[in-house]
Amino acid sequence: MEFRTRVDIEAAEKKIGYKSKLFLIGSCFTNEIGKHFRKGKIQTELNPFGVLYNPLSTADAIELLLDRKRFTEDDLYVFNNKYLSFSHDTTFSAADPGEALDRINNAIEKATDSLHEATHIFITFGTSWVYRRREDNSLVANCHKIPAGEFTRHLLKHDEIVRRWYSILERLFKVNSDLNIVFTVSPVRHLKDGAHGNQLSKSKLIVAISDLVSSNRNIQYFPSYEIVLDELRDYRFYDRDMVHPSGIAIDYIWEKIREVYFEKNTNNIYRNVLKITESLKHELNKNDREANVKFAESILAKIARLSKDYPFIDLYEEENYFQNIVNQETK
Repeated sequence: MEFRTRVDIEAAEKKIGYKSKLFLIGSCFTNEIGKHFRKGKIQTELNPFGVLYNPLSTADAIELLLDRKRFTEDDLYVFNNKYLSFSHDTTFSAADPGEALDRINNAIEKATDSLHEATHIFITFGTSWVYRRREDNSLVANCHKIPAGEFTRHLLKHDEIVRRWYSILERLFKVNSDLNIVFTVSPVRHLKDGAHGNQLSKSKLIVAISDLVSSNRNIQYFPSYEIVLDELRDYRFYDRDMVHPSGIAIDYIWEKIREVYFEKNTNNIYRNVLKITESLKHELNKNDREANVKFAESILAKIARLSKDYPFIDLYEEENYFQNIVNQETK
């Protein structure tokens, strides 16, 4: 007898390989998954607007990329001596408007190319609750800790989400008809909305995505939310705040993603790449230079073998790091 409920997930038709190009956008859960792709050196563009929680702001961000929008100072807002964008999270804010615009426009330029070249797009919705500025009723992706009185808050309707995303998907598939799009709902619980408000919010996202998935065979749903609620139905799989999934839960979801989306050979390569990227965490022995050189040379040998078989994998940073150790320890 098995004492848990398993979530059945169909294997993806179009798998991810080391020549795939991924584009990830959405909530903070997107960052967690994106880190895993990047650790394995799979080409990944990750949240070029920062963390985006609601589906309309996420759609707006993709549209800005498709339009190759270039931000100017007129697009910025000043609060607490910082220039900020309501389309971005706080990581793009700066005391100098030129610095903020450089961050924003450089990210957009890079991400626009990535979006057009992507083979797979992963989109994570976090909440159906949205905020609008009272001044002009414009949607904001982030309130930037501006007083709540300057915003109104409401729960999106099903049609608002679906209509907006039908339009965005149509544009994306015009750019690339073979594009594969994966929607998921963040398992992070938004308890500031209350337990019932969180469930209302998540259910709207799931139903809206269901409609979008049924419109095109190149659109799939990955059940991150359901995995945490059903397979990992225990508070030990949450972080100390009891809201965010723990590292173990994230790792479990990641293994499911690998099972569903990775080509067989991709998994084998990924494991070998991970041995190299994880070795960057190795602490050197200050009292044993010979051991340090031996360790570094062993990793360099692994890099050389992997680079010979798969020259398209970028291991320059790791190779440079370990070569510097050899150079320094043998002076």
